[in-house]
Amino acid sequence: QSFKLLGFLDVKNIPCARESVLYGSLGSLVMGLGHFLATSRVKRSCDVAIGGFICTMLGYWFYCRYSLAQQRIRQRMLNEGMRNRILFEGSYLDPEKRQTGSERSDS
Repeated sequence: QSFKLLGFLDVKNIPCARESVLYGSLGSLVMGLGHFLATSRVKRSCDVAIGGFICTMLGYWFYCRYSLAQQRIRQRMLNEGMRNRILFEGSYLDPEKRQTGSERSDS
């Protein structure tokens, strides 16, 4: 079952959306309750809670998406390296074969 936030944000299928909403909710609760306990002003505490939700959600969203992009880049580089390893293995372009050949000629 898919959960859509605000009718259009599909939380289940978008990477980092679920965690961002959960951490935003927790940040909202902590900041709003902390402000209320410190000042006893209800309306202002609700405003702080909404601001805390937005800031925490966006902060974690950008952090998570940045980490995901880095992971995808590393995965792409690893896949390309494995493909090149399979392609060049045993040929004259193989870096390991070239290295072992030069070591033998030096000895």
